[in-house]
Amino acid sequence: MKYYSLFILLILSSLSIWSQSRPNINQLITVSGTVLDKDTGEPLEYATLVLQSVDNPSQVTGGITDEKGLFSVEAKAGKYNLSIEYISYKTYTLNNQTLKTDTNLGTIVIGLDVSQLDEVELVAERTTVELRLDKKVYNVGQDLTVKGGSVTDVLDNVPSVSVDVEGNISLRGNSSVRILINGKPSALSGLSPDALQQLPADAIQKVEVITNPSARYDAEGTAGILNIVLKQNKTVGLNGAFNATVGTPKNNAGTLNLNLRRDKFNLFTTTTFRNNEGPGNGFNNQENFDENGQTLSFQDEKRLYKRNNNNFNTNLGLEFFIDENTSITNSIVVRNSTGGTRTEVDFNNYNAARILSLSRERISQESETDDNFQYSMNFQKKFKKDGHVLTADYQYSTGDEVEDTDISETILQNNSFLPSEQTNTTENQKNQLFQIDYVLPFGNENQSQFELGYRGTFNKFTTAFEFSIENANGNFISDPNFSNTLFYKEYVQAAYTQLGSKWDSFSLLTGLRMEHSNIDVNLIETNDLQNKTYINWFPSVFLGYETSENTQLTLSFSRRLRRPRNRFINPFVSRSSNTNLRQGNADLDPTFTNAFDLGYITRLDKLTFTTSGYFNHSTGVFQYIRQETGDVVTIENPMDLSNPVTVPIILSRPINLANEKRVGMEFTTTYTPKRNWRFTWNVNMFQRALRGDYSYTNSDGQTISQNFDADNFSWFTRLSAKVVLPYAIDFQSNAFYMGPSRDAQSRNKGMLSANLAFSKEILKDKGTLSLNVSDLFNSRKRMSEIRTPNVFSDSEFQWRQRQINLTFAYRFNQKKNFSRDRSRGGQGDMGGDMEFQGTP
Repeated sequence: MKYYSLFILLILSSLSIWSQSRPNINQLITVSGTVLDKDTGEPLEYATLVLQSVDNPSQVTGGITDEKGLFSVEAKAGKYNLSIEYISYKTYTLNNQTLKTDTNLGTIVIGLDVSQLDEVELVAERTTVELRLDKKVYNVGQDLTVKGGSVTDVLDNVPSVSVDVEGNISLRGNSSVRILINGKPSALSGLSPDALQQLPADAIQKVEVITNPSARYDAEGTAGILNIVLKQNKTVGLNGAFNATVGTPKNNAGTLNLNLRRDKFNLFTTTTFRNNEGPGNGFNNQENFDENGQTLSFQDEKRLYKRNNNNFNTNLGLEFFIDENTSITNSIVVRNSTGGTRTEVDFNNYNAARILSLSRERISQESETDDNFQYSMNFQKKFKKDGHVLTADYQYSTGDEVEDTDISETILQNNSFLPSEQTNTTENQKNQLFQIDYVLPFGNENQSQFELGYRGTFNKFTTAFEFSIENANGNFISDPNFSNTLFYKEYVQAAYTQLGSKWDSFSLLTGLRMEHSNIDVNLIETNDLQNKTYINWFPSVFLGYETSENTQLTLSFSRRLRRPRNRFINPFVSRSSNTNLRQGNADLDPTFTNAFDLGYITRLDKLTFTTSGYFNHSTGVFQYIRQETGDVVTIENPMDLSNPVTVPIILSRPINLANEKRVGMEFTTTYTPKRNWRFTWNVNMFQRALRGDYSYTNSDGQTISQNFDADNFSWFTRLSAKVVLPYAIDFQSNAFYMGPSRDAQSRNKGMLSANLAFSKEILKDKGTLSLNVSDLFNSRKRMSEIRTPNVFSDSEFQWRQRQINLTFAYRFNQKKNFSRDRSRGGQGDMGGDMEFQGTP
């Protein structure tokens, strides 16, 4: 009995010791510590502690440090890999740590990782322009000059990009640029430049500029691709930010960003509301000649625009981690916009001696509603081999826009009224996208890579336009000569493959893309039906050579196209002026371009310099030309009934005009003399040679022939600076100059504009107060002269006057919009063609 009792006691003691040595998987423990800067000894606020279970790697938890650098995180007892991460600092790691009781890791000191300074998005510190040979990545971050603005304000600060006064976007001076959102075509980019101006800057994480895309990308856009990536934070825990803006002219806006990251999912949202007014102005002074070149009459046209808009935009997404290598992301974007534009046009008509004959006022009151919805699904599977990835995407988007306009015209001499007009435009679009991409690295140290992919886009656009004019009884009667319904269907299916490899300092990437296009352009009421079906092949070749670790050289070729859409094919005539009309052309064909690019990039200690020379040869180029229709507007002159005022009608219309050769050079330099200071200079120079002739028959039966041959040299430059002033005030300024340009019909004068901004951190760095001024000198105006055989016009147009905004931002559990994409190449990122295009 004695030995039996002793045996029982021994067993119980062993069990007790074993149980104490084995972690209780249900027991909660606390992991704490302090994180300091190695160089300054100061605490690092918002450093992230990550605890990843060794037994179940998909189980991840963690937390962030407070203003004293302290962290305290609860977790289940077990074996973990620990890491301390902070933006642009070296990561501190402890692997295979068995944690069974509360553990204090003590003081952890981490230092800057210089090798990462050009790789990560230093959004917390400054606006970052990542210069690469195949693309530029512009991280919106803390760009003070775009606070409270729109996506076009953001794009206007991006190197190589220019935005004209109407919001039309060009890349290297070429307007044939493809706009993508999160790497895909989207209804959010809209049917006109106005749609992009409704997308708030606060919803944007970064913009990727790809000037000569490879076969992986859409062949659309002869100038290249701009990819707008919306915000999606991945910081562990719950964090967010709130922005509020007030401005003059009226610009009231609010933005809420929220993100919740847990073991198995990441939930993120950005919601913005904006109420703004956009006053603008312009004039068009016109001189009319007879067939002998003698002056017949003059017309001065002065315009005032009063715009108002209420815009709601929300982006909601959920990323679910099936396991450590597999994830699926679902997101929706909803946008609603209501508003209107009042356009007041004053006409003064003069005879040949410039004696006033008639004054009239034409007022257009437009109301508009615009609703957009987009659903996106992304699946990503990473295999064991690094870089071996399969992704699949589906996207569905819709857009509905209704625009009603009432137009009245008054003869000021006797206060009489001309018949009123009404227009109604209803636009609808439905887009679907299917995409799958497969990437397989192979060879010694994965120095080679094979890619295969498919993309199908199925888009339908319907535009119904009705024009009505008031009769003698005060009723509005629809005019069938101007009313119609346009149905546009565009189905494009594409397959591509790429193969690349690298040998020491040399790299080669070749690709081939096939696109099958099936396009219907139908005018329903007039039964004008057209179908265009074609198959095109788009090869690409990229050669790279690294002369040193920090210097690279590339030579590339790709074939691309530009499909006409939106305003180019819309056949309905604008009516804000009845003498200067604008109309699309439903019979346009695509433009094809062969693009060559030679690029060089070098990185020094504080300086990054990139330059490229490029040559584009395009066939079937379409552009707007001005035509004398032969029609006139005849208005009774109350001061001289026997001599009515007649004004010739000028129509702007796009045609497949000519062939074009464009050669240019581009330079971009960034200089960072010290932390928080950055200077960027970009200059682009190009020579354009256009060759083409066009003939048409006017309403009088006359055949008008014009030669549009033109040689033009133009350039633009942008200089931006960000420095820290006394009292820790951040100062940023941007200056942009667009050089003069000309073609066979027009001459555009140079344009200079400047923006500046100040910001100050408040509330223990949890808040930021910013003041920015857009178009400081109120000089952002398009000034041009246009000559047709019998008409000369001098015009000026300003879309928006100088804007001043004051913005307050408050953050919780994040540092100055702190955002680091841990996945690199995640949803929305266009990725890079491995190392074959010089991507660092």
